[in-house]
Amino acid sequence: MGEVRVIGIRVEQPQNQPVMLLREVDGDRYLPIWIGQAEATSIALEQQGVVPARPLTHDLFRDVLVALGHSLKEVRIVDLQEGTFYAEMHFDKDVTVSARPSDAVAIALRVDVPIYAEEAVLEEAGLVIPDEKEDEVEKFKEFLDSVSPDDFKSPDS
Repeated sequence: MGEVRVIGIRVEQPQNQPVMLLREVDGDRYLPIWIGQAEATSIALEQQGVVPARPLTHDLFRDVLVALGHSLKEVRIVDLQEGTFYAEMHFDKDVTVSARPSDAVAIALRVDVPIYAEEAVLEEAGLVIPDEKEDEVEKFKEFLDSVSPDDFKSPDS
């Protein structure tokens, strides 16, 4: 199981479907999870530090949890079945609750707890997205390997 971080929310066109993009902390894989609009808005607002005038559902859940004297310890994305991701929220007193990844992540961001993804989920759905900067460096190295000083002489010399 590896820790992942929320990179952000993207909107896939033309369906206008929000995608939550997670990335391995100690790896190169990204985990895209299609989510609902309400959860996408909630995650994006939290990432941007926007405090709504009235608590959103995920804020309310955090506030109730604190009021009851409990704490969320971590969130785990534990399974992928027929294109549907499954998550678990692990609380104090060894309590585990099944949840949608989008809700679990929205709450995890609000209480600042780690988010993990099972290796099997990362293996099945994880993507390696090449870093554009690394691609440019590689292209430049290839150019340097293929060029010679004669290539820089002017035609007049």
